[in-house]
Amino acid sequence: MLLLAACSVTKFVPEGKMLLNSVNIVSLHHKDMAVKAQSYIRQRPNSRLFSLVRMPLYTYSLAGRDSTKWINRVLQRIGEEPVIFSEEHAEQTRSNIEQMLRNEGFLHATVDMELRSVKEKTVDVYLFLNEKERFVVDNISYEVDDDMLMKIIDDNADKSLLTQGMLFSVDKLEAERRRIVAFLRDNGYYRFQKDYITYVADTAHHSSKINLKMRIAPFRASAQEEPGKHRRYMINSVSYVCDAGLRLNNDVLAACDTLQHKDSYIFHKDGVPFRPNVYLQNTFVKHGDLYSQSDVDRTYNSFSQLSALRYASVRMMESSDSSLLDCYVMLERNKRCSVAFELEGTNTAGDLGAAASVTFMDKNLFKGSEMLSLRLFGAYEAISGLSGYTRDSYYEYGAELSLRLFGGVMSSLVPSRKNLQKSSTLFSLKFDSQERPEFDRQILSGSWSYMWSKSPQSMHKLDILDVNYIYVPWISDTFKKEYLDSISNRNSILKYNYENLLITKLGYSYSYNSSYKSGAEQQNMVFAFRTNVECSGNLLRGFNKLFGGHRNSDGQYTFMNIAYAQYVKGDVDFTTNIRIDTRNSILFHMGLGIAFPYGNSNILPFEKRYFAGGANSLRGWTVRGLGPGRYRSKDSNIDFINQSGDMKLNFSVEFRSRLFWKLHSAIFIDAGNIWTLRHYDEQPGGQFDINRFYRDIAFSYGMGLRFELDLFVFRLDAGMKAVNPAYSGKDKYPLLRPDIGRDFAIHFAIGYPF
Repeated sequence: MLLLAACSVTKFVPEGKMLLNSVNIVSLHHKDMAVKAQSYIRQRPNSRLFSLVRMPLYTYSLAGRDSTKWINRVLQRIGEEPVIFSEEHAEQTRSNIEQMLRNEGFLHATVDMELRSVKEKTVDVYLFLNEKERFVVDNISYEVDDDMLMKIIDDNADKSLLTQGMLFSVDKLEAERRRIVAFLRDNGYYRFQKDYITYVADTAHHSSKINLKMRIAPFRASAQEEPGKHRRYMINSVSYVCDAGLRLNNDVLAACDTLQHKDSYIFHKDGVPFRPNVYLQNTFVKHGDLYSQSDVDRTYNSFSQLSALRYASVRMMESSDSSLLDCYVMLERNKRCSVAFELEGTNTAGDLGAAASVTFMDKNLFKGSEMLSLRLFGAYEAISGLSGYTRDSYYEYGAELSLRLFGGVMSSLVPSRKNLQKSSTLFSLKFDSQERPEFDRQILSGSWSYMWSKSPQSMHKLDILDVNYIYVPWISDTFKKEYLDSISNRNSILKYNYENLLITKLGYSYSYNSSYKSGAEQQNMVFAFRTNVECSGNLLRGFNKLFGGHRNSDGQYTFMNIAYAQYVKGDVDFTTNIRIDTRNSILFHMGLGIAFPYGNSNILPFEKRYFAGGANSLRGWTVRGLGPGRYRSKDSNIDFINQSGDMKLNFSVEFRSRLFWKLHSAIFIDAGNIWTLRHYDEQPGGQFDINRFYRDIAFSYGMGLRFELDLFVFRLDAGMKAVNPAYSGKDKYPLLRPDIGRDFAIHFAIGYPF
């Protein structure tokens, strides 16, 4: 079908018209300008799968000409209509690129266009860039009639983006104009706009140097008024208007009840939503200060993060004194309480089950936008294939209580608090009870964490206290006899994870995502970075060293007769997304993690260990099916616990391409493995060795499909092993001798792998 479609891609191209096959930009001297010119193309050819095959166009071409048949309509809807060459768009592209070159300092640049037709009814567009000489700024001067304004600009001259000898660039001039406007608006110039700033560029005869002059025009309130000096404004008063709609005038304020708190007034209907002090804590615009746009933005951001509010804005009104501003913070409260239900089905290796939860939320518990959440959950799953056990099902139930305080006590301890865009303190308490045929397990956990950010791209999280108590009240005699007490099957890693344990964690994490920058949709490359570090047990171990403590039969110190874990752990995760065109991109991902048990622990808790294989790891292996190192699975019921480690290293390259409609595709290569930092008898070949770890790197490759909806991405990946370190000889390289039953894995997941 694809071959037939490839032969008829011009079937729907009208007579006398041409199919746009390609647009090519050629520069002999400045390759970076050719790359930048790509974003100025007004008409692009039909998209190509992996930049090679015009799959959407082929799909469209499979349709017949009879639009009354449903199959033809479906094929045309999910495919892509042929792009008919437009001379008007081609000329606009040529003109835009020429202007772009001149804006980059090539003031005498020209762009030549050539049309080539290789196949019938198709055309290739070639644009040749003739940049010629590039101009530099030889001298910079200013023309400002306002002495006060000029003094403020001079005092901030060290931050200027314009320097003598710089390459001439209109983008750089525009950036400097925005910088000056932002600086002036932060220093009282409320009505200053960038239109007041203009440039004059004077080029000398037979020279590539430019004399640059910046002009700042006098203030004009309207075209009819005489020009004058720009005025600096001060904040006269700060007031709050609650639940009074979006309009602001004297009639709206007169219809509200009024509450005075210190120097501010709170206008409200149906009661004041917050404690009066909450308004002041979230307001950075202060009476008597010069007007500052940054303070206005911080005030807006601070109120916008409050869950109790549906809407927030900050408005300024000039008072009777023309140099004073009255600030009004407009607020609309959200619905205070809500209840949410969730129901899901599960299928674990053919065992069916169901899970349900109900969540109650109060978004303004103490009139400070405190968010209280209470979640009750339960699950059931039938378990088959076990013999010798009295139970044949799995039950789980529990409750989670959390309280989020926006801002909170911790925000006052963070340097530059005024620069915070978001901050919140979270307290949580959770109880989880699991009843399986092999054992009962109960987990009681409590945490105190603080999160803050100074920009939309970054987020910090500090885990001040995170305590988990794992209690195993009952273990089946069969499970205990076969795996925990049996001499032949005794496993120290397994035994450690079925004992009562206390984990007291302190941690810090940081994340950054450049795609949240303004205008990120035009960026050709974005990246995301995450790092996390945590430790556990150090305070308790220090307490034991100072005052002594009780040791259990395994030589571990205990707290209230409970052994506690002691370890340090760190993770780094980095992803880069390079956009090739509107339908194709290539992603690189790297993940590194190391966790080291010491002191009171010889083994990491199972929840803190690393594993490899699965939908978000090396996709040629099933979940927990790889490693550590050269370790080879014994295919036993408990081998999943042996296929875990103290260190991980992952690399992935994925080429993503849109097929048609909401269907996307990907091809990928994954590499990596996990290792243990110590030798364990149960994991032969699993210990990390700096001299040979590279021989333990596993490789896999494969293809995937993604169905992208507005809220979810459903993903199906098929992976194949290429290098398997668990084997030796020829079996180590299934890339050369693949065995479908042994080397193939398929994964269904929600969301992207990275």
